[in-house]
Amino acid sequence: MRAQKIFLALPVLLALSACGSSKPLAANQLNNPQTQYMPPQNQAPSSFSDLFSFGAKKPAGQSGSVGVAVNAYLWRASLDTLSFMPLASADPFGGVIITDWYSPPGTPNERFKVNAFVLSPELSANGIRVSVFHQVREGGGWADAPVDPATVSGLEDRILAHAAQLRAQASNNS
Repeated sequence: MRAQKIFLALPVLLALSACGSSKPLAANQLNNPQTQYMPPQNQAPSSFSDLFSFGAKKPAGQSGSVGVAVNAYLWRASLDTLSFMPLASADPFGGVIITDWYSPPGTPNERFKVNAFVLSPELSANGIRVSVFHQVREGGGWADAPVDPATVSGLEDRILAHAAQLRAQASNNS
């Protein structure tokens, strides 16, 4: 009876052990411009059927990586540019940075939140998208307010300029 329970639990334990293949990045890894934010090549199986493929080769054209490879310079530049705001979440493999609400010191009755998306492994204008959210205090609560489009494009331009600067510094150090 005991051997039967162990035999039945073995596939479940194997499946669960495959789920924890990637470790979270430490804070010093997020802030290190030398870190290349590429997903590991040997990821856990992405589906239940892959779990039991026993090393079978994937068809041509399919890679073993999971996630989106993001440009390290755009990633670092985004973190640097948004560093004045509190960070709520940062996913270097998906290229997503989400800030928490930030109230500028001179205007405590308004606040901003930014989402930055690094979309490409190339350093290009199409590789970054920024969304800005603005709220103002009305009575006892917060109400959404319009965001000047120049604010969004200004943040994207700053990120791109800083990313180009980081790349130039890296090539000068090589």
